[in-house]
Amino acid sequence: MHETEVLIVGAGPTGLVTALWLSRQGIKVRITDRAKRTATTSRALAVHARTLELYRQLDLGDRLVALGHPLGATNIWTQGVHRFRIPFGHFGMGLTPYPYILIVPQDVQERLLEERLKDFGVEVERNMELVDFAKNDGGVVARFRDPRTRNPSLMESSEVADDLQTCEAAYIVGCDGAHSAVRHTAGIKFTGETYGQIFFVADIEGQGPAINGEGHLQLDGDVTFLTLAYDSKRHARLIGNVDGKQLADIQAKEDISKVNFEDLALATPAMRQMMQIDKVNWFTAYRVHHRVADKFRSGRAFLVGDAAHIHSPVGGQGMNTGIGDAINLTWKLATVLQRKADASLLDTYESERRAFALTLVETTDSAFNKLAARGWLANFMRSYLIPFVVKLAVKFGFVRRRIFFGLSQLKIQYQHSLLSAGSAGTIKGGDRLPWVSVGEGDNYESLKQITWQVHVYGDSSPELVKWCQLRNIPLHCFSWTSQYGQAGLARNAAYLIRPDTYVAVAEASGKPERFDSFFRYTQLNVS
Repeated sequence: MHETEVLIVGAGPTGLVTALWLSRQGIKVRITDRAKRTATTSRALAVHARTLELYRQLDLGDRLVALGHPLGATNIWTQGVHRFRIPFGHFGMGLTPYPYILIVPQDVQERLLEERLKDFGVEVERNMELVDFAKNDGGVVARFRDPRTRNPSLMESSEVADDLQTCEAAYIVGCDGAHSAVRHTAGIKFTGETYGQIFFVADIEGQGPAINGEGHLQLDGDVTFLTLAYDSKRHARLIGNVDGKQLADIQAKEDISKVNFEDLALATPAMRQMMQIDKVNWFTAYRVHHRVADKFRSGRAFLVGDAAHIHSPVGGQGMNTGIGDAINLTWKLATVLQRKADASLLDTYESERRAFALTLVETTDSAFNKLAARGWLANFMRSYLIPFVVKLAVKFGFVRRRIFFGLSQLKIQYQHSLLSAGSAGTIKGGDRLPWVSVGEGDNYESLKQITWQVHVYGDSSPELVKWCQLRNIPLHCFSWTSQYGQAGLARNAAYLIRPDTYVAVAEASGKPERFDSFFRYTQLNVS
């Protein structure tokens, strides 16, 4: 018997979500972190619609919205002049209950997740630094030390450094960031490169046209920067690249983290037109990397979030992708640990999520290079061509929809997965279940069960009703309206939904035979 079923290393949002979703499914977990306490700086800010939809499974979506600032529009500036406004929130109306980017400091999000985790009797074990882990009989044994033992002066007089602690678990999940000790111990390569450019991030208080509760992107010149309001008052996040004239001087510094805000001389004429910075509450400068782990799984060890992939901050995709990784993995781990599937099910975590990570790195690479490129041609593109094309493109409904689906991560699908089959309407196995609101409710309420279930929009066949009853799989029938058809759902079709809210099988006939074939093929036993 293992001490715990799943050991989670790292207690940022990705690790906390991993622990939460496993606990909700009855799996015993331990979660550790090398830090002494929850972070107090905001770091990642953007929470996208798909993440909020998944958070809703544990009644966290609306609670987080109440703590954050919905960002409904982004403004484009060149040469310090406001060019046009993109009402991003309007693009997502009717597609999701969260048609915006939610801006909420990461430390606020972590506290909410940690509080919810305590409801399951689980607390983060802090001052626990992973030394290594090794395979044992049907599991792993991990060794931890108190990181303060490297510098005893950090320990208070009442604290005594213990010897190495051990933990035995069936599986270990590395949510421990870009310098992952889990990845290092597993010997998994982290393939990629480091960009030549240097980025900066600052939490500021200020005033002016670009501090108005919306997003503002200054495109031209050597300094490209984005301002994101995280409340309706004077607080904002400033993100940008270092001026080319200063780049060589800053790159010469041995420790870029020692660069301060004043070193950057950011008060360009364009910035002065946009805002007046009154106070800098937090600042960091860093090099940006793009890397993807060669494997997301090595035996009983898994990599999630930044431990598995890192990329440019364009689009605010990093934390959201890590949370998506966690929810994809956790239902599969729970299914295997509950002996409802063979361990081969866990291979689909890598096949589904690594493919998306590679695509994400490629697309953010392209966007980053356009924003950070130097020279007269790059400046011309940012100053004139990109604003012209974007302003024209967003006049078309299909473009607006595509932009929202991409940025919000609603477009993520697993159509080529071994766990996907069939089609009905425009929905295929592997697609996200479309969200549809009818009257006072919607079709996402039942997804809080975090279990396999069947949806029928219209009338269910007697065979399907009997099939669900025999296997104890919930069947949810929704009276047909044209709104379901507009979302791509087929009348009287049957949709088998995975615990992570994606469609596994779409069957136009509404009969259960294909579901039986699916479970035989995948060797899943969810009854």
